[in-house]
Amino acid sequence: MDGWEAYKTRVEQYAQNDSAKAMFKRHVEHVVTRTNRYTGMKYIDDPALMAWQIGNEPRPFGEPNFPAFEAWVLDVAAQIKSLDPNHMVSTGSEGKWGCEGDVAMCERIHANPNVDYLTFHLWPLNWSWITKETVVEDLPAAKEGAKEYIDMHVAMAQRIGKPVVMEEFGYPRDGFLFDKTAPITARDAFYSYVFGLVADDAQQDGAFAGCNFWGWGGFAEPAHENWQVGDDYCGDPAQEQQGLNSVFATDASTMAIITDAVNKIRH
Repeated sequence: MDGWEAYKTRVEQYAQNDSAKAMFKRHVEHVVTRTNRYTGMKYIDDPALMAWQIGNEPRPFGEPNFPAFEAWVLDVAAQIKSLDPNHMVSTGSEGKWGCEGDVAMCERIHANPNVDYLTFHLWPLNWSWITKETVVEDLPAAKEGAKEYIDMHVAMAQRIGKPVVMEEFGYPRDGFLFDKTAPITARDAFYSYVFGLVADDAQQDGAFAGCNFWGWGGFAEPAHENWQVGDDYCGDPAQEQQGLNSVFATDASTMAIITDAVNKIRH
């Protein structure tokens, strides 16, 4: 069985599987209490670590799992804090989307004292604000959706009195092409718009503490549309087209937008 539906069917069992959650807790304890073999320093004492994250885009996978999912996230957050009081804890959640539309649950989770800051992600294509065929044409809709989604989570962070980090956002190349030479006019426009919203909030001493674009492709040379063993890593995960959301070192216009945004946010 392959594909999203098969994956969802499998993973939706996790939230109510006590054995699986117990295994996860043992894994958390093993990692958090680990000593770096090269430096001899315990992770809990290492200032190079900023924060622990419970997972990348954890989800309940179905309304029947909502209570168990919320309890699990908060249980793991408490476990990490008990093992390491020196570092922050974050959820890795996509925000409202990661809580499958339950904004109240999203806010409760991030308001918990064992969670230090709110996280959210931003994916116009995955969330059907645009389509593969309308990457350029639906840019206005992507901007509108982005502002609404960002404003929602900034307001949430303000209500609970915590900072917010947009951990991921991305946009495909024009024409939904993956070649490094394909145009990036829509992506550049979307990046400029999103970075502008973040910079405006940061300059007003708002809730925004940071943001990350997805993802850095650097000098990678995609060899196949779907990743194969031996291919360069482009920033896009193996299950997605290589070059889908990657920013390469040759994307000079995007690099200039990112540099300008960093300077504005930093100051």
